[in-house]
Amino acid sequence: MGCIGNTVWMIFGGFFAGLGHILGGLLISLTIVGIPIGKQAIKLGMATMAPFGLEIVPSEQAGEASYVIINVIWAILFGWEIAVTHFIGGIILGITVVGIPFAKQHFKLIPLAMAPFGRELR
Repeated sequence: MGCIGNTVWMIFGGFFAGLGHILGGLLISLTIVGIPIGKQAIKLGMATMAPFGLEIVPSEQAGEASYVIINVIWAILFGWEIAVTHFIGGIILGITVVGIPFAKQHFKLIPLAMAPFGRELR
């Protein structure tokens, strides 16, 4: 299911959504200060391109104060827009029976969109 799901996902918009995250991450990485944010945007883009078969797990440093602070800043500046987009996409896809697996992937990406620092993809 993972390979077929990722292929259908990429054909119907996942490729362009992931590419947007990756290009945004590369652009913000041009500044020295933006490199950590760019890395997280690229990680979010990789997860958006192929969400089937990926698991989002907390890393060992997830509870550190620096990750909590930067996640709050991320959520205020970037995360809530991305999370709302995934939520709306999940609601729309969840209306049909065929779209339910894709809706579940959108809902799986919401926590990563809100707080990418201190999380890993496996």
